[in-house]
Amino acid sequence: MSTDLRTRVLSEHHVSRETAASLDLYVAQLTRWQTVKNLVGPATLKEVWHRHIADALQLLSIAPEATRWLDLGSGAGIPGLILALAGKERPGFHVRLVESNARKCAFLSETARLTGAPVTVHNARIEAVIGTLTDTEIVCARALAPLSQLLAWTEPLLTSDTIGLFPKGRDAATELTEAEDEWTFTRDLIPSRTDSQARIVRVTSLSRVDP
Repeated sequence: MSTDLRTRVLSEHHVSRETAASLDLYVAQLTRWQTVKNLVGPATLKEVWHRHIADALQLLSIAPEATRWLDLGSGAGIPGLILALAGKERPGFHVRLVESNARKCAFLSETARLTGAPVTVHNARIEAVIGTLTDTEIVCARALAPLSQLLAWTEPLLTSDTIGLFPKGRDAATELTEAEDEWTFTRDLIPSRTDSQARIVRVTSLSRVDP
């Protein structure tokens, strides 16, 4: 089943042979490090191609022309490191990964070295570095925090031309309602291609609600 899922994901996302090899190496690294670092939910590792690889790759189809990405709370590199592997054949493609956990940063750095992923790993808290990363085209974060908190962190970016892409589960609408109490922004809810109940929240033109 895992082989079938891999083949389907690679085909659906038109992945080259070179990129497929890099993604295979990423999966091997994730599997090896998982035994000691607990990088992802153990049950999801059996469905890594659907739950993690495909879930990350779908973001590229939403912003196919973007080359400067920022992934907050990168953890196991989902989606940021996967995006970097898929985009590394594109001129100028680069992803910055922000992660405060040093052990997870070690995984990100080692896997990026082995795969040649075009990334910069920032071992730092988001609020400490976000103001220095304003040349970002797309900022993303998966399973990190409620939308209102994501908007607070990314305010220095989303008040300019940066686009936010935030995968959310079945509570996406509730999180939007709560965020709109504090923020004014343009948003779209894009259906997830990997989970019929999930949505990707696309955010632009952020500003605070007047008190």
